[in-house]
This record gives sequence, C-alpha cells and structure tokens, in this order.
Amino acid sequence: MPLLVLGLVLASAVVHATWNLWTKQLGPAVRQASLLWLLTAISSVCYAPFAVATMVHTHWSPTPSALALILGSAWIHVGYFFLLLRGYRAGDLSLVYPLARGTGPLLATAGAVALFGEHPTWLSVTGALLVVTGVAVMTAPAVRGVRGHAAAAVGYGLATGVSIAIYTLWDGWGVKRAGVPPLVFYWAGEVVRVLTLTPLAMGQRAEIASLWKTQRARVIGIALLSPLSYILILLALRKGDVGHIAPAREVSILIGAWLGGRVLGEGDRRRRLVAAAAFAAGVIALAVS
Repeated sequence: MPLLVLGLVLASAVVHATWNLWTKQLGPAVRQASLLWLLTAISSVCYAPFAVATMVHTHWSPTPSALALILGSAWIHVGYFFLLLRGYRAGDLSLVYPLARGTGPLLATAGAVALFGEHPTWLSVTGALLVVTGVAVMTAPAVRGVRGHAAAAVGYGLATGVSIAIYTLWDGWGVKRAGVPPLVFYWAGEVVRVLTLTPLAMGQRAEIASLWKTQRARVIGIALLSPLSYILILLALRKGDVGHIAPAREVSILIGAWLGGRVLGEGDRRRRLVAAAAFAAGVIALAVS
C-alpha cells in the first residue's frame, strides 16, 4: 500500500473514532431522524463551496450513471447511520464499534475480489485476517453470554458492518470506476440525505431545536468530522485497492476502543492490548503488501 494511501487511511481512522465517540455521548434519548437531518444539513452547507470548487477545477459534470450511484450511496448511508445509532442506544461503544468496523472490511475485501477482480496477495490476506482476529479477541467475552440489550447491540453491530461493506463497495465503484470526484460524491450524497429526511424531520422540529440548543458543539463537530473521515477514505480508494483499504481503515477500532475505556469507562485493558497487537500487525501487513 503506498504511503500516501496509508496516511489517508490513518488520518481517517482518528477522525472517524472521534466523531463516533461524540455520537455515543449524545445519549440514547436523541431521535435518529432529527439528528441525521441536522448533521447532513450542516455538512451539506459547509462542504458546498469545496464541492463546487472541485467541480470547477476538475471540469466534472454529472451523468445519469453518476447520479444513480450518488442516489444509491445516499440511501445506503442513511441505513448505516440508523443502524449505528440503534447499536449505540443498545450497547457500549467498545462493543458495537469493533463489531461494526471489523465485520465491514472482511465482507468488503471478499466483495472486492468477487466484483472488482482484485487479486490480494498472501500478505494482504494475512493482514485482513489479523484485523478480524483483533476484532474477535476484543469482542469475544462480550458476545459469548449476550442477553437482552447486549444481544441487540451485537445484532446492530453486525448489521452495521454489513452496511459498511455495501457502501464501501458501492462508493469505491463510484469514485474509482465511474470517476466521480470523492468530495463531490459525498457532498451530493449529503444533499440527497437532507431531502430524503426532510419529511421526517418536519415532524420533529421541537427535537431538532432542543438538540441544537443543548448539544450544538458536538453536533457541529460530528457534522464536520463525519464527512471528512469518509472523504479521506474515498480519496484513498481512488489510489488503492478496496481489499487493502477496507481492512486497514479498521485501525480506528483501536482508537475507538481506547476512547471507550478512557473516556466512557468501558472494557478491560489486557484484552485490548492483545487485540491491539493483532490490529497493528494486520495494518503493517496491509501497508507493505
């Protein structure tokens, strides 16, 4: 994996884990539609000048196929975010986040081989398996005896991982095969998400006003960092293989698990150290493959 691609992936990991922590800290009482509408409205406005500048600079203009990819991506991401919020409502960050981020790359790597004809090396396959092993080590004690809310959290974590794999493959095709500029691709998806969620949000205006009043700083932070973390990945996908990038970005699990333990008081450190060793070895294998 080229160093530039690895740098993009690692920067994305830090940003991604940070906005997930802030999302978890919003608490279980937040309405999903009102939160997602507010986030996408803010980010679509803030990133609009950069998207327009990119279109002018690259002379890119939409085609029917590009618009179809953007539309599909927008709806997949809505499903992903709803599942993620449900998971955080049901369980701990240090359980839901690793399950979601660990399931996604495994499925995405397999999908990249089947759909895009990518040819992973033995080293990249080993790296992907090490990343997945780290996820298993981190979550096994919590998964073995799950009941009630914990069982629901595991289910939502796995479902979120499936949605991650789907949007990784879909969006990878959009920016690499269809040639849509990454920033434009994500920003246009945000606009579609705002329009899609507006009918629901109009019935939750009181919740939106309350959320803005009480959680303004976190909401703005999430609205800015969530797109940035994924735009960095889309840039990486233009320069590297999905099968390498999808597992490597899961270094964010280390950061998310550390934040869950340090900030939220979740999990045990010894198990995290073993998982961290597997993650680190996996990312190194992917970086040199």
